[in-house]
Amino acid sequence: MSNNEHRIVVLGAGYTGMLAAIRLAHRTRRAGVRITLVNPSDRFTERLRMHQLAAGHTLVDRSIPALLTGTGIDFVQGKATAIDPGARTVDIDHGTATLDYDTLVYALGSATDTTRTPGADVHAHTLNSPQAATDFAARLRDVAAAGGSVTVCGGGLTGIEAASEIAEAHPTANVTLISREEPGAMMGPKARAYLHRALDRLGVTVRSGARVTKVLPDAVELDTGALVASDLCLWTAGVKVSPLARDSGIAVDDRGLIAVDSTLRSVSHPDIHAIGDAAAIRMAWGEIHGTCQSGMPSAQYTADTIARLLRGKPAKPFRFGYFHQPVSLGRRDAVIQFTQADDTPRRACLTGRAAVLYKETVSGSPVTMYRLSKRMNVSATLSKGGRATRRPAA
Repeated sequence: MSNNEHRIVVLGAGYTGMLAAIRLAHRTRRAGVRITLVNPSDRFTERLRMHQLAAGHTLVDRSIPALLTGTGIDFVQGKATAIDPGARTVDIDHGTATLDYDTLVYALGSATDTTRTPGADVHAHTLNSPQAATDFAARLRDVAAAGGSVTVCGGGLTGIEAASEIAEAHPTANVTLISREEPGAMMGPKARAYLHRALDRLGVTVRSGARVTKVLPDAVELDTGALVASDLCLWTAGVKVSPLARDSGIAVDDRGLIAVDSTLRSVSHPDIHAIGDAAAIRMAWGEIHGTCQSGMPSAQYTADTIARLLRGKPAKPFRFGYFHQPVSLGRRDAVIQFTQADDTPRRACLTGRAAVLYKETVSGSPVTMYRLSKRMNVSATLSKGGRATRRPAA
């Protein structure tokens, strides 16, 4: 390695880390930059499809080194276990290897949190990894064959998609979706009504307005005192992030997300850029919540910003607005709620076969973007939020 090379280390090869690394490689190909991508697994996880895997469908096996072919990016398989922001080093697997960096991109993402409800960490499954989803699918086959009960806890988009997929693929299972709020509460009336008709058609029982207080081996307990039979429980409520940033002395918010400025750089260590679920990002209209829809634009922006900084140009503030809420309802149905920049619903929505095609395009777009980004600057941003993001966040 030349002493003049600028060393960039990207932690995490999920949706955001992959795009940041590949786009950086293209944008800095003549700038004397060495990029290293670090991830515990050498397989790329399509988080948008984990509910399909949980229902027993087979997904394409994607190799991270294969996706990086032709980029010049060094791939290190291992887990980042410590960061020394002063020395600008990252320890891999508790000191097995150490990487030096000049610029660090922190893209470790988030996972479902099972620690806040008693029994969830012992008796509930998650979609936190392909292995977790596969383990759930194996158990689901036996439960469905016996006509058993399946509970999906959490009525957000992930819970809705999982309950729909499970019910469609295993009609002999009794599927119950448990949620504090009405499923689809974030949608407009038309899309929400369509969603509920689809759940009814698939035979999903909805228990809304209730909070799960305990997960038992054969039931979930609600705050009303009721017990819901559960031979198999899937937990999709609540998120947590890696403690690595906090443990390394990087400024974080009360959830452990890295506190960033308007250019997505750490407020305590400007040579660290945080993207996706790992960053506490605020727009003038409010705080961004972690989704692939917001994560991919933050990765695109950060790659472009680092390239600008290396050329001695100033960084422009990050701008983003939500555009849609795509929800699959099994393999043959879907609903797409179009939104304002702050994720509140517009009047327009898309349903049925057209929505299925739309959702499949959305789910497949990251891998397509990685391939295109090796040779051209393609955009992952559907909306920059309009006027609402032209003024600084409060």
